[in-house]
Amino acid sequence: MDLLHSVQLPPLSTSGVRQKMQAGGNRTLRPVLTQPDSIVDSADMPTSMPDMLDSRNWFSPIPENRRRAFNQGQRQGVRIEVNGKEMVNFASNDYLGLSTHPDVCRAAIELIERHGAGSGASRLISGDDPLYHRLEQELAAWKGFEAALLVGSGMLANMGLLPALGNRHTTLFCDRLNHASLVDGARLSAAHVVRFKHLDIKQLKKSMQKYASERTLIVSDGVFSMDGDCANVGALLKLAEKYDGLLILDDAHGFGTAGKDGRGLSSVNGAAGHPRLIEIGTCGKALGSYGAFILGSSEIIEGLRQRLRTMTYSTALPTHVCAASLAALHVQQDGTVVRKLQQNVALFRQLAEQLSLPLSPSSTPIQPLLLGDDHAALQASGTLAQRGFFVSAIRPPTVPEGTARLRITLSAAHKEEDIAALTQALAEVMN
Repeated sequence: MDLLHSVQLPPLSTSGVRQKMQAGGNRTLRPVLTQPDSIVDSADMPTSMPDMLDSRNWFSPIPENRRRAFNQGQRQGVRIEVNGKEMVNFASNDYLGLSTHPDVCRAAIELIERHGAGSGASRLISGDDPLYHRLEQELAAWKGFEAALLVGSGMLANMGLLPALGNRHTTLFCDRLNHASLVDGARLSAAHVVRFKHLDIKQLKKSMQKYASERTLIVSDGVFSMDGDCANVGALLKLAEKYDGLLILDDAHGFGTAGKDGRGLSSVNGAAGHPRLIEIGTCGKALGSYGAFILGSSEIIEGLRQRLRTMTYSTALPTHVCAASLAALHVQQDGTVVRKLQQNVALFRQLAEQLSLPLSPSSTPIQPLLLGDDHAALQASGTLAQRGFFVSAIRPPTVPEGTARLRITLSAAHKEEDIAALTQALAEVMN
């Protein structure tokens, strides 16, 4: 007997349809083909049947008040054009306005002309360049750490860092409002994850007493991206010392904005270079460029060079991006743009308080106005757009349920009259 005739086919149901158990329960499949030599569906058979999953019904429908959309905005400095309407942009993380700074743009153009558009390979193959090492050295020196490692993005940094440091013998103590990249990195690490209430040092201490582990990592944002509040870096480091662990601090929104010279939260707290601190920063926000970096001791950075999969298996950043970041760092170090940003933040808060706007306790460029309801946030954002201000409505799942908000971000490039006009428009919208 040949192989074809030895195969026993499953019995047919009384309806003539083969049944099969799939994930999620029994699901009726398409009718059995009547012609054995037919390998495709008949011409009159629909491409998708109501009781079957395919690419058209794989995802559950998303309510309109939660649906995200690409706005195709064209940005020029602090102005943005969306759907033919030009507005003042209060929704960008270009905190120092350096993405359009002439020195930054000129540095990128010169490198493109010399080395082309892309790096062509990962850093460990042939995509490395002396400029990467110069940028790493200058970032580490400016931030007060022994060494730095440049990575493609903040998402890649965090999704690679936590699996490189943690395993099933590790416990991660994570703030509940950590950025999605830290959440996903924790999931990938296979470590035991314990979450503590946002900024609650007492609860964190109790959790660390309860969950003893061979290795311990405290994981937190520095400046939290949706609330603009800040971690208590000193208190977190004391717990890391007490329980013999490390502190992982993602200060992407603090670098360039926190402290009188913009060196970030670890500088403000005198924690920069601490042997138990590993810090993540970004070139894509205050520096107006792209990419991210990890800071730490020489030994930890060398260990990451050998183990950080998201660097090893990613194409390296183009050299012109690194040139732009380096030029932006030099502009930041001058201090003028940092002072202007901080003046603009102070002005916004002063005017907002005069108009009785319900401000969150944030001293950073991130100034959220909580509205709670998704529809209210969308409506407020739309009304502001009609008045010439681009302000994003942030809704769950980016923020917790019931905390939909307007997320206002300030830049050194904003003019005082723009800030004054925005606060007046916000007062009218909120009332």
